[in-house]
Amino acid sequence: MFVENLLTTAQQVLILYILIAVGFFADKAGLYTEKASKLNTNLLFYIVTPLVIVNSFLTIDNSPENLKNFGIATLLGAAIQLTGIVITLPFFRKGSKDTAGIYKYASIYGNCGYMALPLTAAVLGPQGVFYGSAVIMVFNIFCFTHGIYIIGAQNGKFNFKKLIVNPGSIGVILGLPLFLLGVKLPEFIATPVSSLASLNTPLAMLIFGTYIANTDLKTLFKDKNIYLVSALKLLAVPLVIIAVCKIFNVPQTLAMAIAIPASAPSANNTVILAGKYDLNTGVASKTVALVSFFSVLTMPVMIALSAL
Repeated sequence: MFVENLLTTAQQVLILYILIAVGFFADKAGLYTEKASKLNTNLLFYIVTPLVIVNSFLTIDNSPENLKNFGIATLLGAAIQLTGIVITLPFFRKGSKDTAGIYKYASIYGNCGYMALPLTAAVLGPQGVFYGSAVIMVFNIFCFTHGIYIIGAQNGKFNFKKLIVNPGSIGVILGLPLFLLGVKLPEFIATPVSSLASLNTPLAMLIFGTYIANTDLKTLFKDKNIYLVSALKLLAVPLVIIAVCKIFNVPQTLAMAIAIPASAPSANNTVILAGKYDLNTGVASKTVALVSFFSVLTMPVMIALSAL
């Protein structure tokens, strides 16, 4: 099981880096530069992201049993985010305001969409994906409220309105009633929603690649703060969540489905939001890249522990 989880995780990371490499070399060749990617950030931020959330609600069956399990998974998903928020409180208080929010965000918010959900599907199948969708819903609520606060507040561009009106909350406002009422959109609407939502991973990775292309990679392993981010995100948070699951006797499948996103590396949104709020995208890119690299080793261990 350990070796199988290791190989599955490594494959997802490899796919991630191939997509990033396309953006990297496209920038170097002048085909798709950082300037162009910043324009696409608005497309990703205001259109694709809400539709990703709406689409996740449209793919879930609202049977009574699923509603109950979805509720439990939602609570555990909230526990993941709250654990990260509490654990990171003592850290990153010193240093540049241009990077403090980035390190905090990267320590709290994981890549539970692209990285965790495919891994959940490979390890646990459709049932695991269902639980993972609940975690993604909670993730989006937190990262587009608290997450935007800790990044956006650093440069004075944050205001309280953004806690309510943002892509994450808009997606939930549109998608949650559809889920609760069991509404199935007609194909001529559902298909465009699904198609635009599918742009999320490749577009985010291409943008990420252009930021990497404009980053001094020689300093990738020299930033001590990134190692601290890695320890908090990949070890501290998942170990606490696994312990919570053990204490409350959470069923094994659900526990594993929660452990996977809890142990996922830093979210790609770290880079996207850093660019959106004019913070240091180089630091954000290096942080996500290095934490993702370390996750190849740590995620299988955490998944195996959750299955004990």
